Amino acid sequence: MALKIVIFYGSARASRQGIKAARFVARQCAARGHQTTLIEPLSHPLPLLDRMYKEYAAGAAPPVLQSMAEAIDAADGFLIVSGEYNHTVPPGLSNLMDHFLEQYFFKPSGIVSYSAGPFGGVRAAMTLRAMLGELGTPSIPSTLPISQVHKAFDDEGHALDAAYEKRADRFLTEFEWYVRALKHAREHPCSRGECASESAGVGQVQSP
Repeated sequence: MALKIVIFYGSARASRQGIKAARFVARQCAARGHQTTLIEPLSHPLPLLDRMYKEYAAGAAPPVLQSMAEAIDAADGFLIVSGEYNHTVPPGLSNLMDHFLEQYFFKPSGIVSYSAGPFGGVRAAMTLRAMLGELGTPSIPSTLPISQVHKAFDDEGHALDAAYEKRADRFLTEFEWYVRALKHAREHPCSRGECASESAGVGQVQSP
């Protein structure tokens, strides 16, 4: 089953190398038959957060914010490609994601972290877990850390080491399981009888 996946990437630096990782992830998803949308600060420029998307009247949000909202709302899951700035996530990434909330609910996320050094941005990944959970898109157990990102892929996102393709395959297989499980639960909220007892008036399953 083809899935709709939004890939978030947070760096806006002129010499950014992590975009190679984002392109690699997009390629791997496309090879598995999925539809991807890459959201990143240069193609989706947003001001520092003032008003969230939900705070605009219907039809009044800026076009870039509206297009992002539509892509996020339609997505089945999210892949977050994050570098590590001062042991945490890039400010551009959190600013992109913080403009939205309800569009994330009950959809899983997967974390792809990277760094120029040997540790693959894992400290940022741990920060992201808390952030994504609060947004309503809990991350899957596994992550995909990428060390020395500037040497791992070419400019178009082709892996220069076949090991990354094998690791990505395992990571995306797990991600797909969670995406499909939660997609089924969203589409069939009463499939296990949770909504069946009107007389008792309990067990209603509702979105926040």
